[in-house]
Amino acid sequence: MHFTVPTGEQVTADNQKIFDQFKKAYGFVPNLLAMFAWNETALTDYITFQSRKSTLSTKEKEAINLIVSQVNGCKYCLRGHTQVAKAAGFTDEQIIGIRKGDVPFDNRLNALVQFAKETTLQHGRPSPSAVNSFFEAGYTNANLIDVIITISGKIISNYLHNITQIPIDWPEIPEL
Repeated sequence: MHFTVPTGEQVTADNQKIFDQFKKAYGFVPNLLAMFAWNETALTDYITFQSRKSTLSTKEKEAINLIVSQVNGCKYCLRGHTQVAKAAGFTDEQIIGIRKGDVPFDNRLNALVQFAKETTLQHGRPSPSAVNSFFEAGYTNANLIDVIITISGKIISNYLHNITQIPIDWPEIPEL
């Protein structure tokens, strides 16, 4: 099956406005986000879901996005979130460590990454030790909810790319 990325002329007026906002902010419309615009409301829904207020920091959310995308083998999201993670302050070496599930530079973040990795790998059933480590690292029940929401949002985009295999418009990154 062949999938194409919609152009501004192929989407609704509301989605065209969002495309214009992406062009203004990034200089282009990321292909994966454009794919959501084949549906009248999905792009707005996804952006709203992804930009909701959270108890997690930007760095924590990006660590989750990276490990979930690595587990799910989504090359598009790995490349895009590598750029976002760099902008959030992670080094190239730290990003590779997060993708490997090894975060020796921050014990709290390591507990978060291990929890997100196991939750993704085990389809919502992380080991008791991963759950205990998460809470022992100082995370709360509210954080738990936000981790699950962040994982869920990333699974949506991972699956969309893994199914469509649309062209990746982010810079190359190292393979693991």
